[in-house]
Amino acid sequence: MKILFVEDDTIIASGLCYSLNQEGYDVTHCLNAAQAKEELSKSSFDMAILDINLPDGSGYDICQQIKETADIPVIFLTAIDDEVNVVMGLDMGADDYITKPFRIRELLSRIKSVTRRYEKSESSKTVLDFGSLKIDTAQAKVFKEHKEIPLTSLEYRLLLIFAHNQGRVLSRNQILESQWDFAGDFVNDNTLTVYIKRLREKIEDDVHNPQMIQTIRGLGYKGGN
Repeated sequence: MKILFVEDDTIIASGLCYSLNQEGYDVTHCLNAAQAKEELSKSSFDMAILDINLPDGSGYDICQQIKETADIPVIFLTAIDDEVNVVMGLDMGADDYITKPFRIRELLSRIKSVTRRYEKSESSKTVLDFGSLKIDTAQAKVFKEHKEIPLTSLEYRLLLIFAHNQGRVLSRNQILESQWDFAGDFVNDNTLTVYIKRLREKIEDDVHNPQMIQTIRGLGYKGGN
């Protein structure tokens, strides 16, 4: 999980970045609003942890920018704990609000709790947008420009992995070990290559320049841009 962390206190930031990295999170730390906005313009994130009072602006502004372009969880981390500011932050779309001083384990617990809520919300969606595709999970059907694309069960489950992880690089092992093979079919590395090739032939506009399933050399595959 990629986390955008905006905090101007270097001591707090150093400790928190270390703890998050130890838990397996990929953290991008910014000291001010300008740095945060620059990172948002060039990278995608799965979560944002934002201080409110910043040297050159407000965490509220960053939250607003995030919510205008992406549906990701936002946690405010701040010394301001009065009700007005808490309500303002939540009304702007923040998912949680933690006041300083705080315990690292509490923050980690809040992160996991917010993530579970988002995963549950995402899994309840019956139609997923993936590039030019619409995936109707209720009927297990895939459409492109209103025309159904016939997929095998394995191709469909493989497509769902990329649709649920858009913008993320997945290693071949992550894909092989995932639950998309729950039917009991044995899928090895060579079989995965064949299925990705077949899936691309069905969903991509140009199989020689794939956009929905991109090969990231030396790492694996990425779904979407």
